[in-house]
Amino acid sequence: MVNRKVVGAHYGLRDWLVQRVTAVIMLVYGIAVAAFVLFASGASFEAWQALFACTWVKVLTTVTVVALLWHAWVGTRDIWMDYAYHTGVRLTLHVLTILWLVASFVYSVKVVWGA
Repeated sequence: MVNRKVVGAHYGLRDWLVQRVTAVIMLVYGIAVAAFVLFASGASFEAWQALFACTWVKVLTTVTVVALLWHAWVGTRDIWMDYAYHTGVRLTLHVLTILWLVASFVYSVKVVWGA
């Protein structure tokens, strides 16, 4: 029987790329929302409602939320792998993080799509 110690997963380039791509998605969405606030004449509640009534805005918002959650998963997973030395603690933290991220996604769908 081989006794393997669970340490780094060597995701390297893939995680680096995921962090950059998701950051760009969030940046573009943030700039678009800021542009709406700056250039919309009287960004009232009704204007926000009209904006988020468009399906394409809901889709872009959902894509951005997925990017945010994926970005958070990669960063948090790396923190747990670097600083949680006990395998049981690390596994527990990973599971709790996944549950929190899934719950956040479900709630975001409820908010954005009104489900």
